[in-house]
Amino acid sequence: MSVNRPLSPHLQVYRLPLTGLISITHRMTGVLLSLGLLLFVYLLFAIAYGEATYEAMQTFMALWPCQWLYWGFIYALFFHLCHGVRHLIWDIGKTFDKATLTLYAVIELLASAALTLATFFLL
Repeated sequence: MSVNRPLSPHLQVYRLPLTGLISITHRMTGVLLSLGLLLFVYLLFAIAYGEATYEAMQTFMALWPCQWLYWGFIYALFFHLCHGVRHLIWDIGKTFDKATLTLYAVIELLASAALTLATFFLL
């Protein structure tokens, strides 16, 4: 029995709006922030265990892949924060038209990048 029904658009054809991409990214950064807390626990362990362990941790964190992870963690933190502020704005019950949603998504991306750059230059 063959039924001619329209198929859903394939993921390679369908393009998510910016707000959808940001929503997915918000969930991913939440998971990555949770994983990043393991590095923070490692830092606390190194501090508590003694000077030699702390110096080894400092040497490890000075490597360029660790520096990229570190700044990625900071960006994820600011991105997650900005998205949370956007959700607080949504709790008011306004600004749900498409143009405003896209504008707030762009503002969220710019604010998280600006906060990360400000942190980079201030540290």
